[in-house]
Amino acid sequence: QVQLVESGGGLVEAGGSLRLSCAASGLILGSMGWFRQAPGKEREFVAAITWSGSRTVYADSVKGRFTISRDNAKNTVYLQMNSLKPEDAAVYYCAAQKLRVGISIRGDQYDNWGRGTQVTVSP
Repeated sequence: QVQLVESGGGLVEAGGSLRLSCAASGLILGSMGWFRQAPGKEREFVAAITWSGSRTVYADSVKGRFTISRDNAKNTVYLQMNSLKPEDAAVYYCAAQKLRVGISIRGDQYDNWGRGTQVTVSP
């Protein structure tokens, strides 16, 4: 059974930075991703990374500001968020594919989800 636990969320001023972490227990062979959901909005894709780390994909809204990375030795994926904007405020969720089915921006392509970590950005 794979479990994902996010950490690193918090309150930051606009223009500031946060680094989210997602620690996984259990075997993960596929891609991992970050999604977010703001109040009253649907969940949206943020970033994803292949198992090897050789390929990454980002939502247009975060390109150039966010960086996803992973350390397979620690079974952890990270999301470095710079130049944060108030519109980045949301609950951020980590997701993982149990098998290598290809990097995806679709939430239904991920098998396991964390409980989320809150990111708040003040103007």
